[in-house]
Amino acid sequence: MIADEFDVFLFDLDGVIYIGSEPLPEAVESLRRLRKEKKEIRFLTNDPCTTREKTAKRLSKLGIEASSEEVITSGWLTAQYLHHEKVRTAFVLSDENLKWECQQVGINIKDQTNVEAVVVGWDDNASFHDIQKAAKFIHKGSKFVATNADRTFPTPEGPLPAVGAMVEAIRVSTEKRPIIVGKPYPYMFKKALEDFIPSSRAVMVGDNPYTDILGAHQAGIPAILVSEQNVKKFPSARDFRNPDATIPNLKSLFDSNINIKKWISPSFSWPDNIEAGVAGIIFDKKQRVLLVKRADNGLWGIPSGHVEPGETVEEAIIREIREETGLRVKVNRLIGVYSDPVSQVFSYPNGNVSHFITTCFECEVIGGTLNRKSEETLDADYFDFNHLPENLLNMHPRWLKDALERERISYIR
Repeated sequence: MIADEFDVFLFDLDGVIYIGSEPLPEAVESLRRLRKEKKEIRFLTNDPCTTREKTAKRLSKLGIEASSEEVITSGWLTAQYLHHEKVRTAFVLSDENLKWECQQVGINIKDQTNVEAVVVGWDDNASFHDIQKAAKFIHKGSKFVATNADRTFPTPEGPLPAVGAMVEAIRVSTEKRPIIVGKPYPYMFKKALEDFIPSSRAVMVGDNPYTDILGAHQAGIPAILVSEQNVKKFPSARDFRNPDATIPNLKSLFDSNINIKKWISPSFSWPDNIEAGVAGIIFDKKQRVLLVKRADNGLWGIPSGHVEPGETVEEAIIREIREETGLRVKVNRLIGVYSDPVSQVFSYPNGNVSHFITTCFECEVIGGTLNRKSEETLDADYFDFNHLPENLLNMHPRWLKDALERERISYIR
C-alpha cells in the first residue's frame, strides 16, 4: 500500500483534508493512522489569508493533530523569503495576516516612500490605485514578490479572481516577472522538506494538478491526486501535471490494491509556454555550414529565432538571418519540424521557460555581406561539418545531420 512506501507526507488542505468547516470523509482517521505509523506530516497551503497558528488551531478543532511548525502557509513562507533576502521595507498588498507575518521578521510595512519589495497576497479591498502604486515601486527597482499565482478560487457562486489576478495586472504593467513562493514553484516544497534527511521518501497529496501535482514534480517528488471523479490525463506521459496515483480519499493510502508509479524527473524544466521558432541552415560552396555565436549564452548555433505575429515561418527565418548575419537568403526546402522537450526547452535569465517548436529550413544566400557581429551575435563563421565548435547548442547537430542526409538523398534522386 502507498502508506508503506513513504516516510514524509505533504498534504494540501482545502479539498484534501477539509472543505469549508468540515473534514473530508476518512481524513481524520487516516491522518491519525499515519501518525501512529510514525510518518512525518506537513500541511502546505497557498492561502495567504491565514497564519500557521490559525491553521493548526483549525485542524485541531476538526480532530486532526497539528502543530504550527508542521504548517507552511504561503504568507509565512513569503515573509521567510523576504527575511532571507534581507528585505527591510515593503509595500504589502494583502490582508492583515501577511502583513503580520512580515512584521514578525522585522520588515517595515509603514514606510511607503522608498520600499525594497512589493509583496502581493490577497486583499478584498485592493483598488486600482494600489495596483498603480505597486507598479510605480517596481519601476523604481523594488523586488516583485507574490505569495502564489492562483488565478481563481472556488466559491458557491463559481470561481472568483484570486491572488494571481492582481499579480498579472502588475506583471503586465511592469513587464516584470514576480518571484512566487507558493505552489507550484519549488520554494514551498524545499522548505517543507528541509527538516528531513535527503534519503527520506516524500510524497505530495493534493487535489489540484496545476499546483500540487505540478509543484511536487518540479521539486522532484511523486504526487497523488485526491479526486472521486475520473480525471482526464494530460496527453504526454512526460507532462508534470499527471499524478502518479489517483485516490478517492485518504483512506486509500492504506489500500493494498492501489499502487503508485515511480516519478522520474525528466531532463527538462517545465515550460511556461510553447513558442514557434525557426532555424536556417546555410551551406557555402565547400559544404561548410554557417554558424553564429549567440550573445545571450555564448554558444554557437544555426541562425534561429522566433516567429513574430503576422509572419509565415519562411518570412521569419529570412528576417532572422538578415538581422543576425546581414545576409539575404531565400528558402530552398524544409529540413524538419522539431519539438523534443529535452533539447527544445530553454530557461532564460528572467526566469521564463519556453518550449520551442522549431521549423528548420535549408536556405541559400542571394545577397548581402556577412556581419560577424550584431546585437544578437558575438561572431559568425563557416565550419566544416567534421570540425564543429565544441560549445554548440545541443539540438543543432541533429538538425545538421538531417540536412546533410536529405541533401544526399536529393542528389541520388
